[in-house]
Parts: sequence; structure tokens; C-alpha cells
Amino acid sequence: MDAVEYAAVVSCECCGLEEECTGEYVGGVRAYFGGRWLCGLCSESVKYEAGRKRAGVEEAVRAHMAFCRMLRRGPGPAERVAEGMCQMLRRTAAGKPRPAASSSSSSRRATMAAATSAPLSMGLQ
Repeated sequence: MDAVEYAAVVSCECCGLEEECTGEYVGGVRAYFGGRWLCGLCSESVKYEAGRKRAGVEEAVRAHMAFCRMLRRGPGPAERVAEGMCQMLRRTAAGKPRPAASSSSSSRRATMAAATSAPLSMGLQ
């Protein structure tokens, strides 16, 4: 009769994602990452960073954990972009010039026209 290996729910020490894994798998991940359990995405990021910077795994884990802590504080990236766009629209609706724009209304209108007619490019062409 084969021994049945039970799965345990573990939480990533970087991002907090929970996964159900076997004890053997959890042990292997913890052995590789100095006693910490990292989810698949975080572990791949750490491995990539360690290889790219030719740094030790422990240093890459610390850097990735700091990055994840920064992302968990406050709103996420999408929320920050949305809030920035809302602020821009509020300023436009109130007729206030942008900080970098001049105070003359004709140059402000030209700047606004150029900004609204220019395509949004994110380098995904």
C-alpha cells in the first residue's frame, strides 16, 4: 500500500498568495530559499533576479520581499494610474493649467489639444 502524501495550504512570504502543496514540495522550496516558502511566481522572479544580477539567492529574496511590501502598501498600480487620470480631468474641468503649461489660454488649449489627439503609446506596437 502506497503512502498517501497530504497537501498543506501554505502562504507565500513575499506576496501572501496561498497554494495547496505537498509537504515534499514545500520542503524543497524552503530548502532552496533559505527556509522561506515562495509561490511559483515569486520564486521565478527571485531566480531570475539572482541570475541577472549574479547575486545570491538570499539577497534576491530580500530584494523581492521589499518590492512586494512596497506594492502592498496603498493602492495598486492600476488604481494609482486611474487616480492620476481623475486628478488630470478634475484640473481640466476646473480650468486650472497644468503645472508645466504656461498661463496663457491659447497655449493651454494647444497643449490640451495635442495631449488629447496624441495616441497613448506604451511600446506595445
